[in-house]
Amino acid sequence: MLAIRGISKSYGGTRSREVLRSVSLDVQRGEYVAIVGESGVGKSTLLNLIAGLDPPDTGSIVLEGTDLLALDDAARTLLRRASIGFVFQAFHLLPHLTVAQNVALPLALNGVEAAQARTRLAEMLAAVGLAAAADAYPRELSGGEMQRVAIARALVHRPLLLLADEPTGNLDADTAKQVLALLRKQVKHQSGAGILVTHSALAAASTDRVLTLTADGLRPAVSA
Repeated sequence: MLAIRGISKSYGGTRSREVLRSVSLDVQRGEYVAIVGESGVGKSTLLNLIAGLDPPDTGSIVLEGTDLLALDDAARTLLRRASIGFVFQAFHLLPHLTVAQNVALPLALNGVEAAQARTRLAEMLAAVGLAAAADAYPRELSGGEMQRVAIARALVHRPLLLLADEPTGNLDADTAKQVLALLRKQVKHQSGAGILVTHSALAAASTDRVLTLTADGLRPAVSA
């Protein structure tokens, strides 16, 4: 479903710093993959490249037969909006919108018909255990609740690919376990695929396959 070939990325102009070098990855439909590695090795950068938020210097990224790098900015935005869900560590909820409005935003952006949008919203709020908090604002929620809102927002439009950047980094152990179980269940239920970037051994263990990102690229993680 996702094929990445030889992507590299540097920042800094004339005094550039290479962040990623010749990274390749295949992810199949239904697969949930964790990427681990030391801080600063480029894990979040890799997710941003896969999402089309930033172009690589070299290589290719193909999602369901579409080469992201062959698209212009507008087309890439439309593909990302329709086909990719992104869970950010910092939540990025809109404070002036309710829980329901935050979760429903991708449906509105994708032009989903009103009756269908209401059904999907209700199903997703129930799935993350927040149906009773639909009219609450982010400031009224706990960290775990905000993360569940972020997950619901990333999944409500049924994306082909879920990208999650340290989704349990701000959570206590019990809430982290709940969030990890929810992420895995939803990726599998929606028949898409997921990539989880994490420092957490617990989070990595919730996936089907664990890869380590180093300066030399991706390789299978070595079990302890």
